[in-house]
Amino acid sequence: MQLTATDNHAVAQAVHDIGSALWFGGTVMGVAGVNKSGSDLRDGLDRIRVAESAWGRFTPAQWVGIGATLVAGAQLARVGGRRMALQKGFGTVGALKAGFAVAGAAATAYAAYCGSRIGRLAEEAHRRGDKVEVRDATLPTAETPADIATWQRRQRLVQYLVPVLAGANIVCGSYLVQSYRMGATGKGVLRRLLPD
Repeated sequence: MQLTATDNHAVAQAVHDIGSALWFGGTVMGVAGVNKSGSDLRDGLDRIRVAESAWGRFTPAQWVGIGATLVAGAQLARVGGRRMALQKGFGTVGALKAGFAVAGAAATAYAAYCGSRIGRLAEEAHRRGDKVEVRDATLPTAETPADIATWQRRQRLVQYLVPVLAGANIVCGSYLVQSYRMGATGKGVLRRLLPD
């Protein structure tokens, strides 16, 4: 069986969408479940350890999803190059989509860094004999050591930013896919040729 250009586009779109779903779904699960799950435990250090352990196990899969999104997204941009030039709005949305994907990947990396800092600082405090008191992996209490609380606040902010950016990437992708419909293509080309 020989693949045609249309088949290559379909494969790239499928890889992109599966990667995006993995990335988005995993981050939402992390915010809603993983980071909060430690609140069921008694010890503050264990609350951090549980989240850190879960994220450590999921991180390779998450980066596979991000990589699939970025690589397949670049392939889709290459395949849609003529459409970007001809169809009004297509290039703008494509650029926004790429920006969301890159910003989301950077935010994901920063979230992982924040989590590793929280874990490292909590272990250091434990070795010194200090009590590590937190509500959950990203929410400090009044007794949380200041350095841990600082990184928790950063983590809490970026943990919400990641699914927003990953979701925006998916929304832009949906718009671009709909732009391939014949009616949408015709309108886009006409708007390019006959601007307001």
